[in-house]
Amino acid sequence: MMSNLNKKKVLMIIPPKNFRDEECFEPKDVLEKADVEIKVVSTTKGTARGMLGAKLDVETTVDEINPADYDAVVIVGGSGSKTYLWDNKRVLEIVKKANNLGKVVSAICISPVVLARAGLLSGRKATVSRSGETIRELEKAGAIILEAPVVVDGNIITGRGPDAGKQFGRKILESIT
Repeated sequence: MMSNLNKKKVLMIIPPKNFRDEECFEPKDVLEKADVEIKVVSTTKGTARGMLGAKLDVETTVDEINPADYDAVVIVGGSGSKTYLWDNKRVLEIVKKANNLGKVVSAICISPVVLARAGLLSGRKATVSRSGETIRELEKAGAIILEAPVVVDGNIITGRGPDAGKQFGRKILESIT
C-alpha cells in the first residue's frame, strides 16, 4: 500500500450523457486495483449516464480542478464526447496544461479528437474509433493514425474503443508507475 503522499492520482473526464460504460469502468478498475486514486469529473455535476445504462455520480466539474494535481488525465469516449467534450474550452485547457507539465494525457474511442483539437497530436502516433469524422479530425491535426487497439507515443496514450478498455487502463498504469 502506497502512502497518500506517493499515491498516484488520475483525473478521468466523462461526458455527462452518453459516455461509453466500458471505456470508463474498465480502465478505472485496472487503476483502482493498483491503488491509484481516481477523480471522475464532467462538465456538469449530477448523475452522468452511460450509453449502456451505467450511472456515475459526479460531484466536481472540469472548472474546479487543477491538472497539476494529477499524474494523468483520461478522456473517456462515447457519443457524448463529441457533444460535451470536443469543443469544451476548459477540457482543452486541461489537456494542454497536463501535457505542458509532462503528465500522461490519454483518450479513448472518439475522444482522441479532444487531444487533436488541443493541438497535442501533431506528428504523434495515435489511434481512434474509426469514422470519417474522427479520421479527418486527427489528420487535420497532423496525427499519425495507427490501426491498433492502444497506441503510446511519449506521454500521449490513445485507445480505439470499448474493446481496448482494459489494455488502455494497463498502459496508463504502466506510464504513471
